[in-house]
Amino acid sequence: AQPPAPVESRTPAGAGAAAPVPVRPTPLPTPQVLLQRLLPPTLKADRGGWSSDILAAFSALRLTPSAENFCAAIAVIEQESGFQADPVVPGLSRMVRAEIEARRQRFHVPPMVVEAALARRSADGRSFGARIDALRTERQLSELYEEIIAAVPAGRLLLSDYNPVRTGGPMQVSIAYAELHARQTPYRGPGRTIREAVFTRRGGVHFGIAHLLDYPAPYRAPIHRFADFNAGHYAARNAAFQQAVTRLSGHALVPDGDLLRYRNGVPDAAPGATQRALHALAPRLRLAPARIDAELRQEKAAGFARTAVYQRVYALADAAAGRRVAREAMPQITLKSPKIQRKLTTAWFADRVNRRYLGCLRRAR
Repeated sequence: AQPPAPVESRTPAGAGAAAPVPVRPTPLPTPQVLLQRLLPPTLKADRGGWSSDILAAFSALRLTPSAENFCAAIAVIEQESGFQADPVVPGLSRMVRAEIEARRQRFHVPPMVVEAALARRSADGRSFGARIDALRTERQLSELYEEIIAAVPAGRLLLSDYNPVRTGGPMQVSIAYAELHARQTPYRGPGRTIREAVFTRRGGVHFGIAHLLDYPAPYRAPIHRFADFNAGHYAARNAAFQQAVTRLSGHALVPDGDLLRYRNGVPDAAPGATQRALHALAPRLRLAPARIDAELRQEKAAGFARTAVYQRVYALADAAAGRRVAREAMPQITLKSPKIQRKLTTAWFADRVNRRYLGCLRRAR
């Protein structure tokens, strides 16, 4: 943490050469006191518990407990769940029924087999169908799917080890990201598995704060880090890179932050629009297409900014513009999820979080 700034000492007027009067610096609040000040005043239930879990995440991840960092985490929690450890998802039962029916048709499972499976008694005494109809939160849904897959004869056939819950907890963090982070930085907290941990308040806050702050971001404004939280690490950096490529190549790229083409989260063998535009620029960049492709595979890492393709694109773009062009931009992404009932974008999300962040900083002052 940064030490407090030195406080200026002055000699009283007319005192001649008298020794300066020492002035005590205003003591900084402890992280605990500062965090209590920053939590939203509307949070009435268990402020101490939320504070404890946020502080535990900062300590485990060795993050600076500054007002800016605290406010970033608070703003995302407010936006994603309103400080609910296991937020309610409206219409969840309907979404689950629709997904089961879609998968039944895809795998040609007879309707009576599904009906019989859902009529079976579950661990809590209710039928699986009754539990589906009573679903309110993603944690309940995740636990139910795991039980159906393990206990129902048709469950593995119907669901194919498929759990539709991909995010969870008070910061709606990706479970896949949490599992990856835990392999790199061991997690010690509640939950038998990382999936279970995400649905606890402490685990959800831990992995959410890790996704938000536990990586080096080159941004000058926090709104681009909030965009990354929604769209993936370095999406804002990559969107700006795509804009620079558009200026140089004349190819109108959608600045979505993905430099490769992806299928089910895996880079596709067929080149995407950004790759094709860079291949066209290869002679000007003095890079072979194979090297361009190899360096683009680093697009989700900090090291991409040190690659030759990144640096040469910006050298040409800066020269063409006669100034330094932007190194960060808002990714142009429309958010799609069964939980989203209206048209939303990454820009909308980042702006909402940024407003909450600025409001939190006002409480710090």
